[in-house]
Amino acid sequence: MAVAASPKPTKADYQSDQEVRWCPGCGDYAILSSVQMAFARLGVPREKVVFVSGIGCSSRFPYYMNTFGFHTIHGRALPIATGIKLANPDLQVWVATGDGDSLSIGGNHLLHALRRNVDLKILLFDNRIYGLTKGQTSPTSEIGKVTKSTPFGSLDRPIQPVSLALASEATFVARTADVYLPHLQDLLCRAAAHQGSAFIHILQNCVIFNDNAFKHVTDRATRDDRQIVLEHGKPLLFGRARNRGLRLRGLRLETVTLGEDGATERDLLVHDETDANLAYLLSRLEEPMPIGVFHAVERPSLERCVAAQIEEARRKLGEGDLARLLSGGETWTVK
Repeated sequence: MAVAASPKPTKADYQSDQEVRWCPGCGDYAILSSVQMAFARLGVPREKVVFVSGIGCSSRFPYYMNTFGFHTIHGRALPIATGIKLANPDLQVWVATGDGDSLSIGGNHLLHALRRNVDLKILLFDNRIYGLTKGQTSPTSEIGKVTKSTPFGSLDRPIQPVSLALASEATFVARTADVYLPHLQDLLCRAAAHQGSAFIHILQNCVIFNDNAFKHVTDRATRDDRQIVLEHGKPLLFGRARNRGLRLRGLRLETVTLGEDGATERDLLVHDETDANLAYLLSRLEEPMPIGVFHAVERPSLERCVAAQIEEARRKLGEGDLARLLSGGETWTVK
């Protein structure tokens, strides 16, 4: 008797029974929808997924996914996610975090999770503002930003999240935007398949406290001339007429127009996801702003290395005995 095939999962399978509560028009809705649609494409079993978050608007995410989830404390999502992955490497562990949660109080944890290459999928929602606490500057707010905490304009230089991830030795680094649903879904699928730390910087709109923060990049009328889509093995071309590109002059990237000053497509750089130096140069660009995969390489992930080390220790020393360990060595009784 033939066994009926399991039905292909749908987006609805990953939707929880909780009412989604973000401000009307928030970019988080599009990100949530994209994640659920990407999971349906991948057919990920819900019991094999954990979503972890800290504090912030983005940190509501675990409530809205019909998977396992942890809503932790401010800035501490990544060490808890690391513990989950080490305890059960078979789980797919995702982290939903914001520019304040992971780049301010959680910045140290982000750096070390990436350099250790823990197999975590980190989604950084960046709206350049503290939304949950009602509109103060965040670590990515631009210089001169007038907010409730900086009424005369911010004096702090903003962090570039992609540059930080690359400097932390992340093995998969990408950028997209909340309004690019197919592009975001493709990156989510690539991140899911990557063995190691995967970091996706998501440009996200806060309609209440920082509306149109990335309009210059995402607006249909201007985006072709102000962003460049990274595609492995293809020339770094952009522009509405596809007549502009990037070439290397010394140690700097230079924007050129094809046909001017003798510039041809042969002069343009070809994107190579395995080249960390090129990835870092691209991460420093603000216009055109690159989207897509900056860097993708394979390196043993932390949980695999830990498992191998434990197995080697068992082979050499035998099974451990916790009771003997606790009672061994120097002990004393306090009366």
